[in-house]
Amino acid sequence: MKIRSMTAVAVIALAGLTKGGAGVASGGGASLDHTYVANYENVLGTSLELRVHATSRALADRAEQVVLAEIARESNILSSWDPNSEVSRWTRTQGQPVHVSRELFDVLDLFSQWRSRSGGVIDPAAQAVIAVWKKAAAEHRLPTDLERTSAVDAVRQSHWMLDQATQTATHLSTTPLVLASFTKSYIMDKAVDAARRIDGVHGLVLNVGGDIVARGNVAEPIDLANPRDDAENSAPLATIMVRNRTVATSGDYRRGVEIDGRHYSHIVDPRSGMPAANVISATVVADRATDAGALATAFTVMTPAESHALAASIPGVEYLLVTPDGHRITSPGWSALETTVATTTARAQAQSGVWDPSMELSVEFDILTQNGPARRPFIALWIEDADKFPLKTLALWYHEDRWLPESKAWYRADRLRSMSENTSIVRSIGAATRPPGKYTIKWDGKDNAGNPVKAGTYTVLLECVREHGTYQLIRQEMHFTGAPQHIDIKPGTELGPVAFDYHKVAK
Repeated sequence: MKIRSMTAVAVIALAGLTKGGAGVASGGGASLDHTYVANYENVLGTSLELRVHATSRALADRAEQVVLAEIARESNILSSWDPNSEVSRWTRTQGQPVHVSRELFDVLDLFSQWRSRSGGVIDPAAQAVIAVWKKAAAEHRLPTDLERTSAVDAVRQSHWMLDQATQTATHLSTTPLVLASFTKSYIMDKAVDAARRIDGVHGLVLNVGGDIVARGNVAEPIDLANPRDDAENSAPLATIMVRNRTVATSGDYRRGVEIDGRHYSHIVDPRSGMPAANVISATVVADRATDAGALATAFTVMTPAESHALAASIPGVEYLLVTPDGHRITSPGWSALETTVATTTARAQAQSGVWDPSMELSVEFDILTQNGPARRPFIALWIEDADKFPLKTLALWYHEDRWLPESKAWYRADRLRSMSENTSIVRSIGAATRPPGKYTIKWDGKDNAGNPVKAGTYTVLLECVREHGTYQLIRQEMHFTGAPQHIDIKPGTELGPVAFDYHKVAK
């Protein structure tokens, strides 16, 4: 599977077709770089987008394979979810020095440093606390005080001893260990560095589940997801511009447990045994990938004052925190990164016969994932009126112009193609880690010109096409007249469960 050029083709769009822009001058010569894009699902347990700035498609294809191969190699060492990985095999040992790879030794050493630096907030044994909350949620109850304190006691133990001279690690405890927090950022950085060694590759932007590493001759605009409205086409909380930095985001809005109707974060405070509650989203920009990953996790647990003190001790760190009441807290230098800030506009009053502005449509769908990395299929999502007249393209995801006719239903609508011309290239989205293949697109009841449609019956169409593969088209008629409506669609050939939900806009 080849990576696709954005200079000659359209790429992922969330409000219509996006076309590739001009090449950019490469770092050291007169040759012209182009931007190539690839999208995958089921990489490091989430989605992956890779942008390669290179002098040819062949070099970009090579960079893509190098990135995927390095991620696979590092995962075989560091994945706590793979029973055959090096770290899993090591955790099955007890009380004996084991010679480990350089990568595993470095990550264990970094965890020791961050455990101390964060006052115990960053700890691979936090899984003991997470397990207590998951068990209690499955039993529809809160954990008991004894369960929490027992888990905290297990976390506080010494879990390993390292010997730098012999590069050995001695596993000391029986507490479950999961090398999360900054390990994804560590792997991403190694993968980008490996690809940058290819002559003619001058810049890479790697986005894995919302964490982003940008390296080389590229300044990347990044839209930061609003933790309370994180659909793919929702307005961003802010937009920042970064060069040779890592952007990591942690938050409580995509994972967690529900107990008695209340959401509890999947991020826990190992010191207390309680889920994080001070901050609902923490975005950190740092020179070192592991700093960004570790701090983003830590800042969702710490108080804003603790976060400020820790960030001030590390050169080059900037952050944006969002508290449960929606308040933004930023580091002193954050404004230098920011290009735009999303603003809240007054909602229009409902008018008779017009779409109720207090309502919106959410389309939630799962792309069926395979074992191991798989290129994301083409997706088209649009709205038609009762006369089958197309009103709005909500999403169009594909890789190259020649594949557009494969989206048969969308492509046949000439008006859809024309209304999608001349839109800007979609930008990277920084957000809390998503599960692989899970996406949400929203419609606010406006047509392509930005005008509210009439209240009434419309058809929502969702088309999914895999290159040289299978095809699925969903047509769902819905009544947008102010009364909530929810429709579930069973899994098909390419898509898992799909939900169409017409509901009140969250305040």
